[in-house]
Amino acid sequence: MIANIIAWVKLGRFIFLTGGFVMYNLGVAVAFYQDIDINWTIYVLGQMIVTSTQLMVHYSNDYFDYEVDVLNETYTTWSGGSRILPDNQLPRSVALITAIVFAGIALIGALILAITQEIGPLGAPLFLLSIILSWGYSSPPLRLHSRSLGEITASLIVAGFTPFLGYYLQSGKVDTTILLAIVPLLLLQFNMLLSVHLPDVEGDKLAGKHTLVVRLGTPQTRKLYRLTLTSAYIIVPILLLAGLPVPTALAIVIPLPLALFLWWRTSGPIPSREMSAVAFLSIALLMSTAGLEMGAFLLLSQR
Repeated sequence: MIANIIAWVKLGRFIFLTGGFVMYNLGVAVAFYQDIDINWTIYVLGQMIVTSTQLMVHYSNDYFDYEVDVLNETYTTWSGGSRILPDNQLPRSVALITAIVFAGIALIGALILAITQEIGPLGAPLFLLSIILSWGYSSPPLRLHSRSLGEITASLIVAGFTPFLGYYLQSGKVDTTILLAIVPLLLLQFNMLLSVHLPDVEGDKLAGKHTLVVRLGTPQTRKLYRLTLTSAYIIVPILLLAGLPVPTALAIVIPLPLALFLWWRTSGPIPSREMSAVAFLSIALLMSTAGLEMGAFLLLSQR
């Protein structure tokens, strides 16, 4: 019984929930910076929906990507699924049932939020869209990741919708500050997903999973990775001119040495033994940038 519980937790890859917490709280931090009183009921419900949606994706991905994961012999800590189902540690049905339960929690949470709280006209539709797109990432009939749309969709949801909703639920308005703060994160999220999907290319090809990385091929993916990475920093002066606070812009460039290392490391072929490290450092770059942005907005608050 204990072994099954441990396997179920591993199947959910709870460590990846950190991203949802950081992105959502970045949006809340921008609202706090603007002297908006935080509604803690909305905050908790919003975070519950974000986390439930993430867990839905984790469990549904492992269920619907089972055949792909079985064929994948180059998986890493960050890609290729949890390995719980290919290793027969749990029945496949457990993953599907759990995914449906978390989808229900997310949908019910969004309904409660829309009915009981004043969250603005965009709140409920954005949550619904996020849940639908998240389910469609690996699930039929959309299977976005097999149509080369997974990386773009996931970037939009995680680094776009999530911080925006964190802000919008508290403020009830669309503001340039949160939009400017999101732009570098969209690029770094997309960049990170390219690095995570690189080790899975051969297994994905065999299973007919046509991710963007599979369609582009490894050399072109590395070029796109470096281009996206460069764009995330070149755009910072433009964001400053558009109104992004100076401390927040400085927070974005603090991890630049790590970005430069990754730019250099991806300039040539990456040995398979190093792909996991590149993916981990790309994740670290994204999370540290989002966290530093959040910290900058909190420090700028007058309270």
